[in-house]
Amino acid sequence: MNQRKLFYSKKFFLFNLVLVGILVGFTLSFVTFGCSTDVKPGERAQAQTTTGTSANDADTSTAISLQNSFRSVANKALPVVVELKVVEIRQQRAPDSRGWPWDFLFPEEENNNNNGNNQEREFRSQGLGSGVIVRNEGNKYYILTNDHVVGEADEIIAVLNDGNEFTATLVGKDPRKDLALVMFESEQGNIPIAELGDSDATQVGDWVLAVGSPFGFVSSVTAGIVSAKGRSGPQGNISDFIQTDAAINRGNSGGALVNIHGEVVGINTWIAAPTGGSVGLGFSIPINNAKKTIDDFITKGKVEYGWLGVTVGDVNQELAEELGIEETKGAFIHNVYIDSPADKGGIRPGDFITQINGETVSSRDEVVRKVGDLEAGDTATFEINRFGNTRTVNVKIGERKDSEEILSNQKKLWPGMIVVPLNEEVRKQLELDNSQNGVLVANVDRGTKTYIGGIRNYDVITSVNDEKIETIEDFYQLIGDESIDEFKFSYLREGEKYFTGIER
Repeated sequence: MNQRKLFYSKKFFLFNLVLVGILVGFTLSFVTFGCSTDVKPGERAQAQTTTGTSANDADTSTAISLQNSFRSVANKALPVVVELKVVEIRQQRAPDSRGWPWDFLFPEEENNNNNGNNQEREFRSQGLGSGVIVRNEGNKYYILTNDHVVGEADEIIAVLNDGNEFTATLVGKDPRKDLALVMFESEQGNIPIAELGDSDATQVGDWVLAVGSPFGFVSSVTAGIVSAKGRSGPQGNISDFIQTDAAINRGNSGGALVNIHGEVVGINTWIAAPTGGSVGLGFSIPINNAKKTIDDFITKGKVEYGWLGVTVGDVNQELAEELGIEETKGAFIHNVYIDSPADKGGIRPGDFITQINGETVSSRDEVVRKVGDLEAGDTATFEINRFGNTRTVNVKIGERKDSEEILSNQKKLWPGMIVVPLNEEVRKQLELDNSQNGVLVANVDRGTKTYIGGIRNYDVITSVNDEKIETIEDFYQLIGDESIDEFKFSYLREGEKYFTGIER
């Protein structure tokens, strides 16, 4: 069959008809599926990435907002934090530059013509720290810093954030809180002052920035959060520290810990770092602990503390149960100074302080701080638990003397010792019979009448004035009898019985 006949044949016509049907069906199918989502081809890819783009934009916006907050805080805090250069001048004998054997061979020449060798010379020891400008009165600007930053400095230079330097003088210092105040004078009139926040309102998890001059790197800012509150500090410091993981290093001491509003909530003071560098354990004195201190420094040149006249401690569950105390939050009175404000107000050894002026106290450290912040001459209300019974006493607060003067009055400390329950473990260690009752002397203060009377640590007091002691409550009830001026103590020491008389 030739090509012309094939083209007009019936079979060829049917083949073409089937082929056209397939093409039409495929086209309709493509159009139907392609238009099932009413989205234009150019918009389809955009629609597929809309969710991811929105999430990224939101994350970026949040990050930018946080960054702007940090910038704002840094801009507010940096101008009020200064670098403190402190110099301590010491007189020290310099070594002979010639040395042996020339000083042996020519002793007279050494004595008569040593050209200044082996004489006292002036040595300048320089330290570095930070401070916060907290107040302005006329042309006087006051900088709050740490006591250990100023030390025994003979010269203090304050370097502001703009580079200007001023000679500063010490206004006052206080080792109990590790705070000091220095002052410089300036006629500029535009030096910014720090805004002091409320450290009590600071919560664990809050953003904070540490500002200072670590290792001499002036105007450094680090960020972190408040890791904990109410931390105890170095021996002798009465502050309850704010813990932060914002990097704090040497030179940061005295600098500011600021909140997200740029308010100073703490004074950076110390770090816990086995390597000497920051490991995320920095500690700051709450600014509320320093506000009264600033006033005292400016008006009196020193910090005045209220004085109650007691020694206090925390209690464990065992001691609380023996005393009939349900809560362990508070402060236990171990000793009372005779004729002290506490003694005159009716507080006795064995009392447990739970509130001061209506505010609950949770520990001995808090009682020490709250009493210290009371004004001498003011009357304070103490809620106490005495052997399971709650009572309220009013005490006229005295002024705390320095530590040396307090220690010189140890003879007035009654009973002059700390006792603890005689439990099974203590009996075992002291090789006592399980039926032995009494209280264990955990500590006797030197210089007290009790110490002079012969009672020592680890003695077991078995009776007072011939009254047997079964519990620690018995002990405090007996020694708290105000109608008795002289007490007879019976006690055991290494299995031997002893007696002593002690006047109250």
